[in-house]
Amino acid sequence: MCHQLPLLEVLNLAVNQFEGSIPTSISNCTSLKILELDGNSFTGLIPKEIGNLNKLEILDLASNYLSGPISSNICNISTLTWLNFGHNHLSGPIPSHIGSGLDNLKELFLDSNQFTGIIPSSIYNTSKLIRLWLGLNKFSGIIPNVFENLTNLIDLRLNGNDLNGLIPDTINKLQDLQFLDLSNNRLKGYIIDGICQIRSLSELHLAYNMFQRFIPRCLENLTSLQKLDLSSNKLVSNIPHSIWSLKDIIMVDLSSNALDGTISPEISSLRALTWLNLSNNQISGNIPPTIGSLQTLQSLSLEHNKLQGSIPESFGSMINMLFLDLSQNYLSGVIPKSLESLVYLKYINLSYNLLHGEIPSGGPFKNFTAESFVVNKDLCGNPQLRVKPCKEGRGRRSTKDMLLIKCLLPIMSVVIIVASCIFFLKHKRNDVNDSTNSNLLNLEKLARVSYYELLQGTNGFDECNFLGQGSFGSVYKGILSSGQMVAIKIFNLDLEEALRSFDTECTAICNLRHRNLVKIISSCSNVDFKSLIMEFMPNGSLERWLYSHNYCLDFLQRLNIMIDIASALEYLHHGSSTPTVHCDVKPSNVLLDEDMVAHLSDFGISKLLGEEKLQIYTKTFATVGYMAPEYGSKGVVSLKGDVYSYGIMLMEVFTRKKPTDDMFVEGLSLKDWVSKSTPHSIINVLDANLLKGDHQIGNILLHISQIFEVALKCCTDLPETRMNMTDIVVSLKKIKAMFM
Repeated sequence: MCHQLPLLEVLNLAVNQFEGSIPTSISNCTSLKILELDGNSFTGLIPKEIGNLNKLEILDLASNYLSGPISSNICNISTLTWLNFGHNHLSGPIPSHIGSGLDNLKELFLDSNQFTGIIPSSIYNTSKLIRLWLGLNKFSGIIPNVFENLTNLIDLRLNGNDLNGLIPDTINKLQDLQFLDLSNNRLKGYIIDGICQIRSLSELHLAYNMFQRFIPRCLENLTSLQKLDLSSNKLVSNIPHSIWSLKDIIMVDLSSNALDGTISPEISSLRALTWLNLSNNQISGNIPPTIGSLQTLQSLSLEHNKLQGSIPESFGSMINMLFLDLSQNYLSGVIPKSLESLVYLKYINLSYNLLHGEIPSGGPFKNFTAESFVVNKDLCGNPQLRVKPCKEGRGRRSTKDMLLIKCLLPIMSVVIIVASCIFFLKHKRNDVNDSTNSNLLNLEKLARVSYYELLQGTNGFDECNFLGQGSFGSVYKGILSSGQMVAIKIFNLDLEEALRSFDTECTAICNLRHRNLVKIISSCSNVDFKSLIMEFMPNGSLERWLYSHNYCLDFLQRLNIMIDIASALEYLHHGSSTPTVHCDVKPSNVLLDEDMVAHLSDFGISKLLGEEKLQIYTKTFATVGYMAPEYGSKGVVSLKGDVYSYGIMLMEVFTRKKPTDDMFVEGLSLKDWVSKSTPHSIINVLDANLLKGDHQIGNILLHISQIFEVALKCCTDLPETRMNMTDIVVSLKKIKAMFM
């Protein structure tokens, strides 16, 4: 093309299907002023011949698969005003004289690559620079204290690197700065007051660093501030009143610090606020009723604090609320009926408080599950929420009724005692016989299925109906005489552990009922044959979807599946009458129904923790790669062992790497691989299928580090430091809500 059109000034081939390397012949277009090749699939190096295009003003190669270093020849194009190499796989240090050669540069985008080394000081000499994006790389060292020349800068993003040291004192020279993002680094010290002198600042992101001391009290000077994120630092003391004076602010995130004090009633002045996150602090006192004035608020997170008192009735006035989390506080009283008016509310978590009374049933509460209300003082309502039914007319008995009860109670007590003695003597012998003959699965309540019916329904367990191998047996697809499609697990009684596994699975699952557990329909058992008949899952296992080339799960599907399994484990650990440890959490034991809802299966080696036991010991080992360290070395079985296995599976689902993959040798494990890449090099471990043709790549990368952070907290070596399944469910649902 350039041979035929040497006078061409604009070449725009953006967002096409071009592959291969960028042709070096492009340098023949000597009159070219604009070159846009972004949004393709170009690979290889950036041709150094581009440096010969000495009239070029705009160079955009973003969102390709280019690799290697930037040639210093690029710095020869003194006419460049726009340079965008973002979202590639470029590596190595950037040219040390990049700022000296590009005197006219106004916008420089090198974000989302793998650049290393320090940020060269010369880049800060580019006095015409308006936007500088260097985020999501591997830059190290300190931020150079040379901002004096960047007086035109309005957008500075250094997030997601490995920068350390302090915030430079000269940052207050950036008087036109509107967007500052230094998050996800290792910056320390304190947040300097010089930031408050940048009056034009509209977004300030300093999250995930090591800042200490106080939140600057001068923030009230930033009258244009709309987004403030200081989360995941080491900030102490109370929330300054200056925060509540930022009347135009729409997002405040101060979570995961060590802030104390109370929430000021002045919060009502933040009339534009849509997002408020104060979670994981030590904030105490009552939630001020004035918070109900925030009618634009969509997300409120106050969990993991020391809040007391009742939930204000005024919450019902926050008509745009989508997400509400007040869990793990000391809130008491009843759940206000006014919350039924929050018609847009999609998520609520009131668990781990001291709430009592009736759970509202109208409005959005029709869609909430028991996980939103677990571990409270005395809640009642719909039995599906795993609470006791509310008593009608409670507390309204007349004096006459009470007198009648007092008279009848002694008489009725005597009658009951006498009847109980007669019943006991009559049935004592029968009870002994019944206890020896009772089936572990309470099968008299289930539909009987004969061996002959199973043979017919599976064509004699034909290979065409074979679904896979389970613990101590094989699984077949079959059709019962009623026409119902089922999965039939046939136990191999030649194996010594098979009979014990059958009994264990029956015992474990007979009293368990949860939408994310595979349902046992019936069983067929005699001396020579034992089987379980389960609901059929037409979409097979999670393992098949992860590793088959014929299937592909998108980001949201994977997140939904992991939320489903976390919910199942939360029920097993905290929601059933006897805590149950699954012991073998892995993708092949996760089955998907026709709606892609995940169900946990195979309880063949599960354990029941009765009599308030925190752990037991076993000689039966689970699958290599998913076992917790204490399980593999000592045979210790506990709820935290399931948490560890879940964390490994969570990493596997989003990396598409099994913990037993051949790459994990010489001391490197899946956990180590993810840990070393989080948060700065997430793209290196993320399943590449998630980045193909997805218009939400930026959104995925933003939230995947939070998912991996949850996974790593599940997989700590010490069991007592691991998360519990309730917190995991809450964290993942919050990530999903933010992603959506």
